[in-house]
Amino acid sequence: MKKLRSSKPVLRKTTAGLWLGGLTVLALALGLFLKPYFRTAQSGQGAVIRISMAGWEPNTLYAKAGQPITVNMVNLDNQFHTDGGGWHNFVAEDLSVAERVGPNQSKTFTFTPNKPGEFLFYCDICCGGKDNPFMRGKLVVNG
Repeated sequence: MKKLRSSKPVLRKTTAGLWLGGLTVLALALGLFLKPYFRTAQSGQGAVIRISMAGWEPNTLYAKAGQPITVNMVNLDNQFHTDGGGWHNFVAEDLSVAERVGPNQSKTFTFTPNKPGEFLFYCDICCGGKDNPFMRGKLVVNG
């Protein structure tokens, strides 16, 4: 007489597989959700800069005079923020740059700094504007 195999090991493998698959999907979803919060290095003449009520990250950008720099501004705040409705902007008066980005959105823009030096950029929509040190940053332009 043949012994019948128990189905319990099969159920355990199936349950473990479901758990592993579920955790994998959860990890991927969490990674996509948190992607804007991860620090992104600058490369060449481009930069990813994040803005929130906590300020700019990073708060220093680098460029070369006479060469275009492309900035991807990522707004981490939502529309329910009471100060400015979640909107932010990148203003560099000395370089004639003023760009706005909506809540939970990103905006890519390009400009060309024509002279070397250090230039102030800031957000003046909320949180004290350019008088708040967290809402300010600098662009270092090398010759």
